[in-house]
Amino acid sequence: MTSSLARRSVLAAGAAGLVGAAAGPAAAAHRSAAALVVHNARVFTGLPGARPAEAVAVGHDGRILATGRGRDLRRLAGRGTEVVDAHGATVMSGVHDGHVHPLSAGERSLRPSLEGAETTADELLAILTGFLQDTPGQEPDGWLVVSDWNPIGLLPHGTLPHHSLLDALPTRRPVALVGGDGHNIWVNARALEIAGITAATPDPVGGKIVKGPDGRPSGVLKDDAQPLVTRHIPEPGEAELVSACSRVLAQAAACGVTTMMDALVGHGELALYQALANAGALPQRIVPAIRIDSDLAKDPEAALAHARGLRRSFGNVPGLRFGTVKVFLDGVIEYPAQTAALLTPYLDGSGNPTDNRGELYVSGEDYGRLTAVLNRAGWRMHAHGLGDRAVRTALDGYAYARRATGLRGARNTIAHLQLVDPADLRRFAALDVVACMQLQWAAQDTWTMEALLPYIGPERHRWMYPARSLERHGARLSGGSDWPVDPLQVWNQIRTAIDRTGAEGEGPLYRESEGLSRTSALRMHTHGTAWQLGMDRLTGTVRPGLAADLIVLDRDVTQCPVADISDTRVQLTLVGGRVVHDAHSSAGRAAVARLDRATAAPRPAAYAAVHGGRHRACGHGGDRP
Repeated sequence: MTSSLARRSVLAAGAAGLVGAAAGPAAAAHRSAAALVVHNARVFTGLPGARPAEAVAVGHDGRILATGRGRDLRRLAGRGTEVVDAHGATVMSGVHDGHVHPLSAGERSLRPSLEGAETTADELLAILTGFLQDTPGQEPDGWLVVSDWNPIGLLPHGTLPHHSLLDALPTRRPVALVGGDGHNIWVNARALEIAGITAATPDPVGGKIVKGPDGRPSGVLKDDAQPLVTRHIPEPGEAELVSACSRVLAQAAACGVTTMMDALVGHGELALYQALANAGALPQRIVPAIRIDSDLAKDPEAALAHARGLRRSFGNVPGLRFGTVKVFLDGVIEYPAQTAALLTPYLDGSGNPTDNRGELYVSGEDYGRLTAVLNRAGWRMHAHGLGDRAVRTALDGYAYARRATGLRGARNTIAHLQLVDPADLRRFAALDVVACMQLQWAAQDTWTMEALLPYIGPERHRWMYPARSLERHGARLSGGSDWPVDPLQVWNQIRTAIDRTGAEGEGPLYRESEGLSRTSALRMHTHGTAWQLGMDRLTGTVRPGLAADLIVLDRDVTQCPVADISDTRVQLTLVGGRVVHDAHSSAGRAAVARLDRATAAPRPAAYAAVHGGRHRACGHGGDRP
């Protein structure tokens, strides 16, 4: 049977998939034949020096059977084989997202969103008033929780948020604006009252209650101070969450994502993954990164026991692959948060040094001891290291652990790497440390220019997201989206890694010195992340014997103009030979439509005069108590 991608009946996205479709008597009579052959393709194998291939065959066991010339592989087709003409488009490994928060994306989808907009105070009040009107009958105690607030988005730039602005809303309800960066929340006086936050409330470890000159809380809480408020916000029920997360995971499959490392996981997230698996709504391979908080990081044996306990409880959930823990070393770098840990202090915006070097949540000594214990027990470390001091702290910790354990190839990781001191570039390769980068942020925009350049100066600014410099010094690169901190735009993310501008940037960010080649950008988002997650012998490249985690695209991303990569559409996504997205099925069309709405959502009328911002850095949003 031969079909084009536009005429698919056997490969309906969802439960049956290839293996299920091949389970009848005809298939039993042709077990030596392939379950699927994709031909007339440009196969990006991800293997250095690999010969060009134009076809891929998938076996009934869900593994890649062969790659090569189309006429050779078509000989593997039998009566039960699905044969797909790719029309010259790319076939490649599925995208592996090495730092993402998919459950948080599902939860956020249940709330109204500010879409990261920049607004004046009056425009913001108009939008929030509209949200209040959309949720009537909840006075005086129903929380209004709004996602994707832009912490640097009040106009004119430099305007600081204060609860008094939210107090002007026509409501007695508690109001919370959740920062799209995941590191900030802004609440009104009613929410502060419910949380019992006063001038006398101390900052928790790893967090900050922002206070005004009078010593009273401003209504903004940073990092680990956010739970002081969020623990009072009612959570949606499990059924609602499963439904929402099922939709967003289908959207990820529609983007071609076949593996994800959930970068912030505790008991609640794992229970939700278990519910998704039970509902048959877990299409990707998931690597849960178990969060170790700042206090627990000081007690390595207790941290190990915590990680092992969660693995014992949820290790049998299909689709979950344990082995990673996550630690926050610092916060975010942009003004006004400035909680990323820097080697030299922030500037005041006029070029004058301050006494603020940001926040280092875990010391180098503690991180080293923690890494040694976890690595010795077979766990990989994943550090949030955004500022250059946090990056150096992680590297120092990994160096300590190597000396203490003698282990090589532990595949420890530092994520984000927004600012790296050039003296530390060569240490990544020397210590076998993976650089997990979110390069959709590597463009000139408000976040990298107005909110940052004046506060760190041009000399340090040059070392923003130094992808090519790290690669040139031998570092292994992996890729991640940090979704929903940013919208999930996988192909624009890969394009931005190359041209350092992307579809939304206002100009290139050090493209000549830090832009990656097309091959490097594709490899870091496939094989690079598979290596990070210890899955490179299972998936991440296209070669016989590996799992058929494959995607068929609508264009040849290895040859098309770089700018056109942003608009890539995924026609077919397979995980272990099972179809989890078919763009031409009803389920696939619905997932694509939801994806389009999520990345270009219509906004309330009050947005007409403003433009959307984008978010930066890693989110705490998935860490539900």
